[in-house]
Amino acid sequence: MDAAVRSEHALAASIEETLSGAMDSCTTALAPSRLAQAMRYAVFPGGHRLRPRLCLAVAASCGETNLRAAHAAAAAIELLHCASLVHDDLPCFDDAEKRRGKLSVHKAFGERIAVLTGDALIVLAFQSLTRGALHAPDRLGALIEIVAASVGMPSGIVAGQARECEPHVALASYHLEKTGALFAAATMAGAAASGRTAGPWRMLGERLGLAYQVADDIRDAAGNPEELGKPIGRDLALGRPSAAQELGLAGAIARLDELVAEAAESIPECDGVAGLRSLIQIEAKRFLPASLVRRAA
Repeated sequence: MDAAVRSEHALAASIEETLSGAMDSCTTALAPSRLAQAMRYAVFPGGHRLRPRLCLAVAASCGETNLRAAHAAAAAIELLHCASLVHDDLPCFDDAEKRRGKLSVHKAFGERIAVLTGDALIVLAFQSLTRGALHAPDRLGALIEIVAASVGMPSGIVAGQARECEPHVALASYHLEKTGALFAAATMAGAAASGRTAGPWRMLGERLGLAYQVADDIRDAAGNPEELGKPIGRDLALGRPSAAQELGLAGAIARLDELVAEAAESIPECDGVAGLRSLIQIEAKRFLPASLVRRAA
């Protein structure tokens, strides 16, 4: 096993360890058992953990060696992402039967527990962020503000979800809020956890978030549900804005490539800029199955 692979495995293990610690803090013997089970079910096993990986990569690129605050922020962002998936799958929104290749939380545990699972994960995110960043009190305020803004109103993921309830939805606003906001939180929190000014790192996260959402639109329009582990065709069925519908499959893939390039160029000056650009290119290749890229070629 070469050094790059060992480093990749170590990073993945560190993220899972931080998430497990956060979960252990609340799913104790005193907790309602079904809610505790549902929370673990919603978080483990996870997907690619793109957002926490991005947060930690930015912190490391900024030269930070004590990554405790960055790990706390990364875990909080992933917990919020998992919460958003639980709520997004509910019958009142997507009514999705599967997520990550298994039954969605409301299908496995019932709708009432699913609503509470999302709520509890949101609260746990801020509990774990506060506990994990207490050693750096001068950075904690900025981290809480960044993470909270990415979730709430007027332009966080809650606002993005609410766009689905509006009669008319602008694709750009919808994508920025529903997906770009949490990616921007990841890059900005990584910088803030390192004592850097967070603002210059927003564009990197937003561009990557938009790229990921475009890829998600493509997967929904033309992907394989068995390969993706969730239903497809939901955007069309529910009348939601979609890059694949507006631009066509080839056009959407071209837009995805454009956004990834913009993300790489937007990285502020830092010690690890070259490595971060390389990481972005590697991660972007995972956004779409190779079969979809070949179909659009």
